[in-house]
Amino acid sequence: MHHELRTFPDADTVARAAADFVAERSWQSIDTKGHFTFAVSGGRTPWAMFEKLALMDVAWADVVIYQVDERIAPLGDATRNLTNLERSLGECRPTIVPMPVNDDDLDDAASSYARELPERFDLIHLGLGPDGHTASLIPGDPVLAVRDRLVAVTGVYQDERRMTLTYGALARGDQLLWLVTGDDKRAALASLLRRDTTIPAASVEAVASLVMADEAALTP
Repeated sequence: MHHELRTFPDADTVARAAADFVAERSWQSIDTKGHFTFAVSGGRTPWAMFEKLALMDVAWADVVIYQVDERIAPLGDATRNLTNLERSLGECRPTIVPMPVNDDDLDDAASSYARELPERFDLIHLGLGPDGHTASLIPGDPVLAVRDRLVAVTGVYQDERRMTLTYGALARGDQLLWLVTGDDKRAALASLLRRDTTIPAASVEAVASLVMADEAALTP
């Protein structure tokens, strides 16, 4: 899969450019189909993106947001991607389809969430960890080998388990948008761009892929 790369001076500029890109994609999808399906990951730069997007002319009533991954943590927990997403959106009210990470049976919950997913996503946002993970597709975790499910639960990573879209679900994306910022991402970003499948992120496949990175993530 080819990655288009766009470089920006800093993380704030990445967030602003990403907000513009998401808004444009939403207008195109809503004009064509009447709705915009968007799967989102966590991270500081995405939350900044959503704060900027919340100020833009987006038809939020026609936007449906899914989660790429989520920590197994209580509702409202500060580490939850859902908590930060809702805070960043402020008064905006898209339809959010949250991962059911508080269900007693997490495997059944993952299967239930898989049934909620659309056949195609108009846009999937992904981040990139310094270790080369994306979503919660974590190096060495058995979740990397899951090919028969769209949603799965990981082992313990940074003291928490997570629910995540698998490679099969991410392949439903018509467009990927990677936001990569910070000098701790240099090695992982270089591996992603050369499609080095020793990192989990490089095994993601989709119709099209755009990487927005700041100079710190690219400067050797």
